[in-house]
Amino acid sequence: MASGESLDRIHLPLPRQAPVRAVVRRIGLAVGLVVFVALVVRIGSGGYVDITGDEISFLDALYYASVTVTTTGYGDITAVDSASRLATIVLITPARILFLILVVGTTVEVLTDQSRQHILTRRWRQRVDNHIVICGFGATGQSAAGELLSRGITHDHIVAVDTDLDAVEQARRLGFVAVHGDATQTEVLDRAAVRRARAVVITPNRDDTAVLVTLTVREMNPHGHIVAGGREQENLHLLRQGGADEVIDATAAVGRMLGLATEVPGAVKVLDDLIDSGGGMELVEVAPAIIDGTAAVPAGATLVAVIRDGERLPPARLDPLRLSVGDRLIVLRDSARRPKG
Repeated sequence: MASGESLDRIHLPLPRQAPVRAVVRRIGLAVGLVVFVALVVRIGSGGYVDITGDEISFLDALYYASVTVTTTGYGDITAVDSASRLATIVLITPARILFLILVVGTTVEVLTDQSRQHILTRRWRQRVDNHIVICGFGATGQSAAGELLSRGITHDHIVAVDTDLDAVEQARRLGFVAVHGDATQTEVLDRAAVRRARAVVITPNRDDTAVLVTLTVREMNPHGHIVAGGREQENLHLLRQGGADEVIDATAAVGRMLGLATEVPGAVKVLDDLIDSGGGMELVEVAPAIIDGTAAVPAGATLVAVIRDGERLPPARLDPLRLSVGDRLIVLRDSARRPKG
């Protein structure tokens, strides 16, 4: 695939009017100017003469208007009296100049807009790095993007990939860079700069697609953090074997929430607060605070889990007084205490 075609499938979040709409609008204005000139000639038809000697009809007036505003000017219809010549000077000549401005201006604007888009896309591809790619921008993908934003990830560090143009346009409207294409294809993932992504979220509608996307992403980015969502329990191990670091059982998660809401509705409200990072309390992964050379739980946080050497310690070993500098802590804290920036 040519480089230009590849760039054309990257949709930057630019809130600009579509070039096609601009062209249609200006064509409408140009046609309106032709009709305006034709009406001027038709109303003052007594002051114009046709070389055929026939009376000036509305069709003749339209013909005269079209060859006049386009500066073709065959001269077979001519203004002969003072009033018609004055109308030509005051009304028709400005209309002809405006017509030319519309035609030339539309061409220049469309070419400039396309060139600007091409340049901005190239610049984006050159600088994008350490970003997050979301493969599948349906309801689940959009929720994942919203959670990332609430946790401090900026719009320009999130890239959406989807085969549905409506989803791509929705991503653009939300301010994300979007790539239109099948995330199972290497060339599409290359447009999203997956090789330089720090994390990839995989949320297609089908488990077989999720497995194939996971395999492709892992091959292209051996060190990136892959989070994949599955719908069928029997397919979850395939996602793990395919290279996903974290696998979310979407169906089971919803089922557990429904069961919990039935028996312990208050607990569901707490979980909602934890899932919604702006809802009050939130779960975060942090490094231990170093106090007098000793690793400790950061102030204002409650220790929930410890990740040591890539493994989660059993609850019986969660001793806040025996933390190591290299540990990663899962803590519960007030979302209002989140560090700025």
